[in-house]
Amino acid sequence: MASVTFKGNPITLIGNEVKVGDKAPDFTVLANDLSEVKLSDYSGVRLISVVPSVDTGVCALQTKRFNEEVANLGNVQVLTISADLPFAQARWAQANGFDDAKIFSDHRDLSFGEAYGVVMKELRLLARSVFVIDSNDNVVYAEYVSEGTNHPEYDGALAAAKQAE
Repeated sequence: MASVTFKGNPITLIGNEVKVGDKAPDFTVLANDLSEVKLSDYSGVRLISVVPSVDTGVCALQTKRFNEEVANLGNVQVLTISADLPFAQARWAQANGFDDAKIFSDHRDLSFGEAYGVVMKELRLLARSVFVIDSNDNVVYAEYVSEGTNHPEYDGALAAAKQAE
């Protein structure tokens, strides 16, 4: 299992760690209008950007950077997932000019978090992580950021997304 800290404190991750080469587990999260969304609703290359809360600095920067940089790739969709309430996500997206961003909530049942092993038991938030899934639903990139307040390896994730088909 991935070893993660948050503000220097060890965190227990709940769920199944996902590794490169695994079939991407499906999950159910909520869109900002409370409708259910699944990984299987999207096809092609998907970059899943996982943040503890879009309302914090590093999470906001991560969400903005992936959405801005992937816009140039054309064949890649960014799905941002956090345990924030859908209403807070919608407010953040509107305030930051990301009305078209795909930001989803795992607050209801932590379906995504448990399927990908990113639920921080002590905080009931999702651990910062990034996954790239190819058009055949194979995981081609997986990063569990070791310190929850640090940025992910943007270049590695973006390179994996560019190479994936």
